[in-house]
Amino acid sequence: MRNTLNNIHRYFLLKVNSITIKQANIFTTLFIFAFTIIFAYLLIKENYSDYERALFEQKAHYNNALLSEEEQLLQTQKQLKTLLIKNTIAIATLAFILFAIMLGLHKIFNTILQRDIDAFLDFFKKTAHNEQVLNPHAIFFKEFKVMVRHANSMLHTISDQKTELRELNVHLEDKVKDKTKDLEDILAAQKEFLRYTVHETNTPLSVILTSLELYEMKHEKDKHLSKVEAAAKNIFNIYDDLSYLVKKDQIEYHKVAINIDQFIQSRIDFFSEVALLSKVEFSYISEVEDVYIYFNETKLQRVIDNTLTNAIKYTYQNEIIDVALKYSGLFVDFSVGGHSQPIKDVDKIFDEYYREGTKNSKAIQGFGIGLRLVKNICDEESVNISIISDDKINMFTYKFKVMGE
Repeated sequence: MRNTLNNIHRYFLLKVNSITIKQANIFTTLFIFAFTIIFAYLLIKENYSDYERALFEQKAHYNNALLSEEEQLLQTQKQLKTLLIKNTIAIATLAFILFAIMLGLHKIFNTILQRDIDAFLDFFKKTAHNEQVLNPHAIFFKEFKVMVRHANSMLHTISDQKTELRELNVHLEDKVKDKTKDLEDILAAQKEFLRYTVHETNTPLSVILTSLELYEMKHEKDKHLSKVEAAAKNIFNIYDDLSYLVKKDQIEYHKVAINIDQFIQSRIDFFSEVALLSKVEFSYISEVEDVYIYFNETKLQRVIDNTLTNAIKYTYQNEIIDVALKYSGLFVDFSVGGHSQPIKDVDKIFDEYYREGTKNSKAIQGFGIGLRLVKNICDEESVNISIISDDKINMFTYKFKVMGE
């Protein structure tokens, strides 16, 4: 049966150029209708011949035999019953033949249709990996031939666009490389300029601070020198931030044992003049003695200095900046709090170049990189930062692990 269907399939592909699905349905319907007419005609003709023959024989028989009316009726009924059974069998046979023909034609066209569909599925599957077109002569139905033409046209269009995109991508890559090289050169020049500036700034700053200290040892301190000293220390803090940013990827910052209480006290002493110039004052309370943490001095100084200077910038005048150091289990908490405007966005406070406004809504002077630098150091050293901000206080708390715990 399968071989017969394959032979018929090859015959249709070779002999018939193409046919639509609608035409195939019409052809199947007409074919079944024609077979029905032919079989019906032959059946009627055969039954009519049988009927005439039966009547002729019955008439001749009745003429030669003397039968009663009852016997004639029985013989007639018997002949009609036989004829009925014969017609029933013939009709049933015709119906079976027509059903078989219809089923066979349906199987043929369904097989061809499935073959065309499989060809399309295989085409789309292979096209995803290569640019192989579909052969229209391998398709039987006309609608699918039209689809093949459009699919191949689409494939050629996509192929041309891919070629154009590849060429454009090559040009873009070249342009990106050129721009990247230019940017790298600019960044390298900026970094070199910053390194040179930081290096050259250290000497005059050290001279200024040293000269101020020597002058104060010989003369009385006045408010003008205090302003100069505070400004110099602010510049020195900025210098230390820039110096750390320039060097942090080039040198290794080794950790040492640091007495955190003494370290914080020394930084408060350093910025006391700056605080007085801003009309604020430090209040330092330490609940710990001789407590050491294992940390790098440069990194710890950047965390403390930026936190203290940030508090000086934002705390209202004539207010106290509360600095505290206390135990918290295996950790020691360093906190700095001042009375100022609530922080508008705590999540952004550590963003680079972000600066909050003062109570008169003017931005604070500065680069806005100090707290970002603090956040990076704390992330590197696993130091937890917590912030409390409300109408009463803005407090930054850092949790350092106690050495040996």
